[in-house]
Amino acid sequence: MKREYEEFKVRINGLVAKARKIPDEGWVMKDGTPWPGNNVRDHPGMIQIFLGHKGGHDADGNELPQLIYVSREKHHGFRHHSKAGAMNTLVRVSGILTNGPFLLNLNYDHYVNNSKALQEAMCFLMDPNYAESACYVQFPMRFNGVDKNDHYANRNTIFFDINLRGLDGIQGPLYVGSGCVFNRRALYGYEAPRKIKQRKKGIVSTCFGGSRRGSSTAKKRTDKKMKISSKSADPNALAVNLEDPQERIEGDGYEDEKSQLMSHLSLEKWYGQSYGFIESVLLETGDISQFASPEALLKEAIQVISCGYEDGTKWGSEIGWIYGSASEEFVTGLKMHGRGWRSIYCMPKRAAFIGSAPTNLSDRLNQALRWAQGSVQVLLSQHCPIWYGLGGRLKLLQRLAYINATVYPFTAIPLLAYCTLPAVCLFTGKFIIPQITIIGIISFISLTLSIITTNILEMRWSGVRIDEWWSTEQFWVIGGVSAHLFAIFQGLLKVLTRIDVSSHTSSEESSEKTDFPEVYMFKWTSLLIPPTTLLLINLIGLVAGLSSAISSGHHVWSMLFCKLFFAFWVIIHLYPFFKGLTSNQNRVPTIVIVWSILLASIFSLLWVHINPFTTRVVGPNYEQCGINC
Repeated sequence: MKREYEEFKVRINGLVAKARKIPDEGWVMKDGTPWPGNNVRDHPGMIQIFLGHKGGHDADGNELPQLIYVSREKHHGFRHHSKAGAMNTLVRVSGILTNGPFLLNLNYDHYVNNSKALQEAMCFLMDPNYAESACYVQFPMRFNGVDKNDHYANRNTIFFDINLRGLDGIQGPLYVGSGCVFNRRALYGYEAPRKIKQRKKGIVSTCFGGSRRGSSTAKKRTDKKMKISSKSADPNALAVNLEDPQERIEGDGYEDEKSQLMSHLSLEKWYGQSYGFIESVLLETGDISQFASPEALLKEAIQVISCGYEDGTKWGSEIGWIYGSASEEFVTGLKMHGRGWRSIYCMPKRAAFIGSAPTNLSDRLNQALRWAQGSVQVLLSQHCPIWYGLGGRLKLLQRLAYINATVYPFTAIPLLAYCTLPAVCLFTGKFIIPQITIIGIISFISLTLSIITTNILEMRWSGVRIDEWWSTEQFWVIGGVSAHLFAIFQGLLKVLTRIDVSSHTSSEESSEKTDFPEVYMFKWTSLLIPPTTLLLINLIGLVAGLSSAISSGHHVWSMLFCKLFFAFWVIIHLYPFFKGLTSNQNRVPTIVIVWSILLASIFSLLWVHINPFTTRVVGPNYEQCGINC
């Protein structure tokens, strides 16, 4: 059975490789004409319905869901907003063609691993206790292709199994960009419905959060989402005729409570000039226009994927996925929570969705860089959770969780000092730690015990083994002094100057034979320079400290062991990186070694020249020792 599986896997990989290889003349359609999408940066909008308007049927007569291919229009000179722009395009197309109430968002490298995953999500989104206020159901991200010891913390178990799970008790987990089932209404900019208390005078919610009081509420029904149903028995119910957009069905189809809806002109400013999509917004989710033929719907769908459709609208600012950051998913979730929606965390025993994780350090650091850079951009933007939505419906603890998710890259600064100071002690022969008082000792012990307790609880609650926890700690140091440090400067540069700086990589494969040979495969990236420099500085410091102790005598050895311990502690945190450097030395990019040695040498010589631990006093041929002398 295993042999058959391996053969099947080889055939599948071969087909995938063949499909990815683009012919020299480009792809050709069945009728012999060139495929319009051969130029991925410049092509018209394309929609193809593989399964018919009603879905079709399988061999047993069961109705199949619709299968539709969408490729938005792209032209030079237009901003397409990457993933966020693509998702907004799909929201509009699906709104016109199907108007389904829920949307599943998966990254291209994720697949469905649990056939009951959507059923799990529906249990929340259709539950009367959650349905009215739930914006999305987030599943934890799981990954294939991770080595046994998870050297680079790809699984991120503590974050997915503890942090996000803990937020489920406040307003819900953050949106992490994949494995998420959305409530369509939450993407349209609606305020979450409020719990309305029965009073003598009722309060009716409006479309975007306003309210009004009425004197005759006995005859009124509260519609918290402010939707207009196409199934209304009123023959004068509002509808937009897609066959002739200028022709409207006349009548006062608005109910009293729906009279607060924005005018059609205002709706165009929010959603764009597509009558078909605006009608889908006003219809009950799951319903499509009864006044349009399939051809007219398809024509409207082509309109909403054009390059300039979003110009002058609220798409990307208030509606759908939010633009302007590398962490568009972060801001999208923040806006929903700010409108009063709550999210739900669903953790089925069998992983719902599984994706591919970066298996070498270079790719993993670049991934961490993108996430950290997005966090820095959000922190310096109008959506900074410190002040965004003050006085709104974002709860205090939820706000603190968002703040924590944006400020973490700045821990790179004290972490860089932490990794450098042990080498400084060894170079200078001084010990930086000041004389400790009783209060200082008690504070230090209390802090250490609290950290140890937190780590033990994290391992117990998440089921993480101690080796996996240690790998997470190691990558926290490696990523902190490289990706997070770069993210601070690149994020500041992009916010202040609008200049986007990205790291380029080129493969340097490892020939070491292991179960995961790509774990120690190096690719050139500037992110490798800081950890290499710190590693060399601490190694040089070890040699310098030992040499100084041997020449000074036995009285300095007791203090030396303490200094060596701190330097050794930094080195073992950088051990995965060190192993990558030494496992295949001739494959390491030369520029990384050259820059690292240059920086380490400059730092060492500069520190010896300055020697800030000795204060030179102007006087007759003597020097007065300063700190810790």
